[in-house]
Amino acid sequence: MMSSIKKLSIIGAILCLPNSNAFLSPQTDHRGNTMLFSQQQQNAYYAAAGAPAVDMDQYNLSLEESINEWAAVVQAETSMQEAGIFLKPKNTDNLFVDTLQYTLKREGGLGLMLTEIAGGREDGVGITIIEEVLEEGNAATCGIVPGDSIVALTVSSTKEDNGMDVKELRTDVSTECLGYDSTIDAIVSLPAPASSEDEIVLTVKRIRKQPKISVKLQYPPYLNEPDVSIELFAGENLRRAMLTRGIKLNDKMAERFDSGGTGDCGSDGTCATCVVGVTKGKELLSPMGKQEEQILSQKPRWRMACKAVVGYGMTEGEMTLQVSPRQWE
Repeated sequence: MMSSIKKLSIIGAILCLPNSNAFLSPQTDHRGNTMLFSQQQQNAYYAAAGAPAVDMDQYNLSLEESINEWAAVVQAETSMQEAGIFLKPKNTDNLFVDTLQYTLKREGGLGLMLTEIAGGREDGVGITIIEEVLEEGNAATCGIVPGDSIVALTVSSTKEDNGMDVKELRTDVSTECLGYDSTIDAIVSLPAPASSEDEIVLTVKRIRKQPKISVKLQYPPYLNEPDVSIELFAGENLRRAMLTRGIKLNDKMAERFDSGGTGDCGSDGTCATCVVGVTKGKELLSPMGKQEEQILSQKPRWRMACKAVVGYGMTEGEMTLQVSPRQWE
């Protein structure tokens, strides 16, 4: 182990510390990247909840909580994802993995201390996370926090071609679900910076709490039904979420707004038999589409549950909904 420490110190890449930690210094710089997320792709990650309208750091876990939650999961190939080993939280019901990207200068060092929380395998598979962000490093104020795991690094530099043309040289390294030694090997494999202006992009994964919305459901007075309270997650479709929690939603007494037959339309947003009255927390729902806005133009407090997403903008809060609002009139 001593020989590898000396080698890393000589090339200026890493100064190793005890207990499987490493302070990432000048030439060990990183850029994150398993997939090279653009801002548009990052926003799409939040799916129906839309781009965050709040400071997402309020949903971060502490370092200790992150250590207890990180897990490496083998994923078979699907239409949405390649086969591989990926980071996931153990508690997938209440937590999710966010993917973030940071661009930093390479010169001067990042100032990140790494530690392995799972590993020791011959194939190099494991989990390595950031234990500490040091004040003197370039990463000190960028937004990286303890508990993050670096999943990819990208460095790029420019080079003159035949004394005229400028060529961009780019190197991508994936480090997701690697143990400490394999992570260090990947970092060291990056080319040394060619100039003081060279940058590195870090892609990190971070466990966050799923934003929750507390919903109080009220039934028409003549039914003498007690209010029901349920908890939904940001990004859930209101109709689907209520039905999966056993809430009888569709108003059998309602006239359909379209020319269809009996029953609901199956979430096409044309019949309005799943409408709810929103008496509190309307701002927590996704904006109306043109069709819904036209159909409910005379009912400003109504929303089609099939077209409404709760926790829009990844926002938490409280809502009060009236089920079958026609029967309240």
